[in-house]
Amino acid sequence: MMSNSEEGQVLYRQVSGTVEKVVNLLEENKVLVLPCDTIYGLCAKVGPAENTLRNIKYRAETKPFLILATLEQAKELCIVPEDIEKVWPCSLTAILNNKQGGTTAVRVPNDAFLQEVLQKLGSPIYSTSVNESGYQSITDITDIIFSFKNRVPAFVVGAQRQGTVPSTLINCTVQPYTLVRAGSYDASALLS
Repeated sequence: MMSNSEEGQVLYRQVSGTVEKVVNLLEENKVLVLPCDTIYGLCAKVGPAENTLRNIKYRAETKPFLILATLEQAKELCIVPEDIEKVWPCSLTAILNNKQGGTTAVRVPNDAFLQEVLQKLGSPIYSTSVNESGYQSITDITDIIFSFKNRVPAFVVGAQRQGTVPSTLINCTVQPYTLVRAGSYDASALLS
């Protein structure tokens, strides 16, 4: 399964040097498959790589991607309510008012590997489920590699089935908050 070619390189999360390789690829605006704190994600550094990510997913320009960030990065981008700040990091994605006058869906992942990547990159990253728009998420790494090997330069293997349930998504731009997608985090305390 290990490959050294530029296309479809398979890396292992627990191997030393993987974080640095991932950061270098993200800095080159490459789209990678990373093990997230929920399911595997197609990920890219926030910025110009957004178009590449859209092309890989066949996703319309009108639908935004969620962003993974450290708490500091999230607070630089968005107005983070205190109750959300208190529960992060966790598998809760919050739609927040951003400082540009729009909204952004952000998650501070509870995952040491992702936190290290975000810290070393010094930038938030886009993250979206591994699938083509309109199709079900692919959660098995073997299936992901088979389906996307000619589209992304690297896959980071976490667990064979990293997780099968996406993050919980809530809209924090309204009072009370509203549930957009039920997922792996129990947000009932935030929604009451």
